[in-house]
Amino acid sequence: MAVLQIQAAPFFASKNRAFWNLQLAGWGAAFLLRAVSALANKQELDVLALILVTTITGFSISLILSVIYRQLIRQQPLVTWGLTAVVLIFAVVLHASIDAWVQGVYTGGSRDNFAQRLIGLLYLPMTLLGGWSALYYAINFFLTVEQQADRLERLEAQATAAQLAMLRYQLNPHFLFNTLNSISTLVLLKQTEPANAMLTRLSGFLRHTLVAEPGSQVTLEQEIETLQLYLDIERMRFEERLRTQFEIEDAALKAQLPAMLLQPLVENAIKYAVSPQEEGAQIALTARVIGDRLRLTVEDTGPGVDDLFASRDPVPGRPVSTGVGLANIRNRLAQAYGDNHLFETRSEAGGGFTVLIEIPFNRADAVAPEPPALPAAASQAGNVVPLNPPQRLIGTPL
Repeated sequence: MAVLQIQAAPFFASKNRAFWNLQLAGWGAAFLLRAVSALANKQELDVLALILVTTITGFSISLILSVIYRQLIRQQPLVTWGLTAVVLIFAVVLHASIDAWVQGVYTGGSRDNFAQRLIGLLYLPMTLLGGWSALYYAINFFLTVEQQADRLERLEAQATAAQLAMLRYQLNPHFLFNTLNSISTLVLLKQTEPANAMLTRLSGFLRHTLVAEPGSQVTLEQEIETLQLYLDIERMRFEERLRTQFEIEDAALKAQLPAMLLQPLVENAIKYAVSPQEEGAQIALTARVIGDRLRLTVEDTGPGVDDLFASRDPVPGRPVSTGVGLANIRNRLAQAYGDNHLFETRSEAGGGFTVLIEIPFNRADAVAPEPPALPAAASQAGNVVPLNPPQRLIGTPL
């Protein structure tokens, strides 16, 4: 899910500094506006002193209001707005009373009495302090929403990372069980060399699965090397029943894709195509660059899986698909690319199952980190046979 990027404004990086900057700028602008208005109306220069005292009064009262509002903003809305109205009315009356007294001292009280001056001066502090209060709450609510958005963004990022880690490390327990069981059988039969070879390949494969961070990107070339380790292990179990054919364009080898994206697809093909058939099956992996897209295709010659998903009376001895592996891949692609990807599955009536993936083609221009060294047996598992440029066939058969 796309998250709106909300960054803290540099002006509010320090709330204390921002508050004082706004205080000085706001009340300074109020003083200048009143001073210019007085001079434009050809009033005496002495009135500037009266305006300065009035401005300082408002500045001081606003400081007291900030302390009170800081406590009120944490309360329930009804309490906050109710007490804010009471405090604001008291502050306006106090400001107008001080202004009326200062004006009485300035004029000598010859024009009108204190009550008349108080009523006549209420509008100015009401405007200034009312606007100041509204601005104070607006800025603080904005900062609160911004902090909550930042916190939500961090939580969503953590949730995404956790989900990617869960999907990334969701190894099929049946694969591990079968592999360890095969190693145990070889040990009991005192076939130490094949057991050691399988154990070495298993450790190399697990090292590959754990070396990359969740959600990390690897090149297709590195992904194929990891896939070869996995196939070497499975080939020791299925022997000639497992036949593979990889057809990869040269340009696609440096394409970036999520780590461990292909292994679950091949594992799915082995489980539902190779395992249930006595003659086994062939698994073909194709990778091509089409425009700015990387197209990956994994095909098998098994019985297909449409009937396996829908059948309520599965064939004895044939595994029933739960769809977890395909859902895993679909979720990982959605996390990595959003809507900018294609994931399709096809099953023909006469058998066979195909998975088609299209993702943006991002070339790894930088030097990619070296993957863990392949065991000697795995590095000799398949040779590279050039085809008509720009294609090559890797491991025919593996």
